[in-house]
Amino acid sequence: MTKIQINNTVRDMTAEEEAQRDKDIANEIVYAEARVAAEAEKATNKTNGNQKLLDLGLTQAEVDALISN
Repeated sequence: MTKIQINNTVRDMTAEEEAQRDKDIANEIVYAEARVAAEAEKATNKTNGNQKLLDLGLTQAEVDALISN
């Protein structure tokens, strides 16, 4: 059993507490993977958008001017 500390008292987790802990950890992993995938997709979209503008005949300086505020 996994140990838990509450109010300076260490005890074994109940089966329900351990199941909830495992579920919480699994949810955190899913969330972290989704965040990493979203960041990767954003970077890919930025690169693809930049390339499409270059393909239209704009220079990199013009593209930079368009996307920067």
